[in-house]
Amino acid sequence: MGRAFVYLCIISEEAVAPYERPALSKGYLLPEGAARLPGFHTCVGANDELLTTKWYKEQGIELVLGTKVISADVRRKTLLTATGETISYKTLIIATGARALKLQEFGIQGSDASNICYLRNIDDADKLVNAMKSCPGGNAVVIGGGYIGMECAAALVTNKIRVTMVFPEKHCMGRLFTEKIAEYYEKCYTSRGVTFVKGTVLTSFERDTTGKVTAVILKDGRHLPADMVVVGIGIRANTSLFEGQLVTSMENGGIKVNGQLQTSDSSVYAVGDVAAFPIKLFDGDIRRLEHVDSARRTARHAVASILKPSKTRDIDYLPFFYSRVFTLSWQFYGDNVGEVVHFGDFTSSSPRFGAYWVNKGRIAGAFLEGGSRDEYEAISVAVRRKAKVTNMAELEKQGLAFAIQESQTEAPDSGLAVVGKPTYAWHATAGVVAAVSIAAIGYWYGRKRRRL
Repeated sequence: MGRAFVYLCIISEEAVAPYERPALSKGYLLPEGAARLPGFHTCVGANDELLTTKWYKEQGIELVLGTKVISADVRRKTLLTATGETISYKTLIIATGARALKLQEFGIQGSDASNICYLRNIDDADKLVNAMKSCPGGNAVVIGGGYIGMECAAALVTNKIRVTMVFPEKHCMGRLFTEKIAEYYEKCYTSRGVTFVKGTVLTSFERDTTGKVTAVILKDGRHLPADMVVVGIGIRANTSLFEGQLVTSMENGGIKVNGQLQTSDSSVYAVGDVAAFPIKLFDGDIRRLEHVDSARRTARHAVASILKPSKTRDIDYLPFFYSRVFTLSWQFYGDNVGEVVHFGDFTSSSPRFGAYWVNKGRIAGAFLEGGSRDEYEAISVAVRRKAKVTNMAELEKQGLAFAIQESQTEAPDSGLAVVGKPTYAWHATAGVVAAVSIAAIGYWYGRKRRRL
């Protein structure tokens, strides 16, 4: 029997091959030895091959870069590009990711100023880098206290720019951190020169005759001097191409998929930031997760589902988030619901502390700062197994030792579907599509082109 030929193409609005997006808020913004293309591409397998355009060509994968898909017809299985080209597919993977929310969407006047920056793609990163270079020793105002706000603030002070962070919540990383955890990181940032302005929002800008922002005006009346502004106020899933054609999740704004990452149309799959999928650990609750680990794993699972649907179980994903700033590094697994138990040393300059979230007598989530590889693995195991907690005071006393002990005990088969090392080069690449190419769509089979 002959081997079936499978054709893979990746369409991306960006002009460069898919890249590691997390590097943009970390290595790309460093003042020295900054990451640049092609040095931070996603790696493949054990060989750590850089996925340059040459690599894709060698694997027989076609990259259609700098090309925007402006409409999709799921019933006819066609895509229309901005250049007027119609492309047919047999199987489609939607990996359109998400877009950064803009101040214009909230009616903020003057938010199109040239020194207002966002961070979602390489063009954004280049603009941010140029803005930093244009105001050495100057003032930056960061709008937002989440992931992007915290990582950009760290990069700005590392570049010797004075930073003021503004957000409406009581503390930074309000969606994840407890007040105690946030207090540690805020003190660390403050010691490096970052000023926090909490419980308020911006209302407008002062601008000079060229239109550049010179100050940020807050709702509480304060005027903050600004040579540049960085905005990190959240993202929205890129679902517009498929609205009215595929079922979406009203709760979290993504394209709804089943445990095989399959949408309401059997020939279409969705992965990464745009996908709202069931989490077995949360009793099948539908979640849309905004993190690179989710993008990689959902992409791998979708490809396994396409190649071997009868042998691929429903995805059993453990939600995971991480961040690295300055000399700090933390990881979180699970869900931050239930009663919180903190543990460890919150006073050291080389900290190792964390927290468990206990819901209905079991570990629902776990956070750890400054852990080793084995310690991070241990807390992930405790969450994965929903480790039973009989005494909250004892859990606080044991701290990290509780998770380590749990990870060293034998557990029954969890039924986790494990996708092994990719057999085909393009199998691995599908993970790249979802993880790093926000405007990319992967599709298989029967490519047809015609000009309208």
